[in-house]
Amino acid sequence: MMNDSDEASDMLQEAFLDAFTRIGTFRFESTFGAWLKRIVINKCINALQKRKIEFVDEDVEKENHIIDNEEGIDEDALRLSVERVKKAMLLLPENARIVFSLYLLEGYDHSEIAEILKITESTSKTQFMRARQRVRDILIAMPAE
Repeated sequence: MMNDSDEASDMLQEAFLDAFTRIGTFRFESTFGAWLKRIVINKCINALQKRKIEFVDEDVEKENHIIDNEEGIDEDALRLSVERVKKAMLLLPENARIVFSLYLLEGYDHSEIAEILKITESTSKTQFMRARQRVRDILIAMPAE
């Protein structure tokens, strides 16, 4: 989410400090891991919001022309690997990368993402669709390793 390993390490360390100081507030309503994960994500989002990230609310209908399985693209030819996808994600705009990470990697749904980021569900869906298409384009253009 932070697009910088040093900054991500800082956020993780701060999140662990927060969790340690707030361990008494853990109510066992979820697993400890889920509680800690939420603290880490909130810490990252707060740091990014301090940078004044603005999410553009756009009409999802404009993005419906993107077809999941476009003709002429051989999915196997993309030779996806974790490293290639991570490299592609680093090239995404910050707001798209955050939504992409929360949805695809962290497993949040669009209504949860909208609540976390204080955007509309439609904006979350649009940002995700654009990010997915951009990652796909980057992977297609990326030389095979």
